[in-house]
Amino acid sequence: MAKAKYKEYYNFMIQNNIELFEKFQEIHDQYVEQPEKWETEFNSVGSQIVEIARDWETKLCRASEGGQYGKYANQLADKFWGEIRKTLPKIDFVGTKLG
Repeated sequence: MAKAKYKEYYNFMIQNNIELFEKFQEIHDQYVEQPEKWETEFNSVGSQIVEIARDWETKLCRASEGGQYGKYANQLADKFWGEIRKTLPKIDFVGTKLG
């Protein structure tokens, strides 16, 4: 069975940026435990992660927009971000200021 396209792009994204994603995973996990302490580093490294993810989301959607599945590009983007949120559930908090 073929792997879903959004999962392939997710895996490519991680493989091409493994060190940064591993670093952010550690910061992310610390942020979950102590958000106030880790907020600055979480937002700094997280903004790089979000930028990379948006770039890969664009690549993914561009690859499908030209084909017969163009109308499903938004759903594809949602699935892609859902895959990211499986390991980084606080990704949507990047850029958020606490207190």
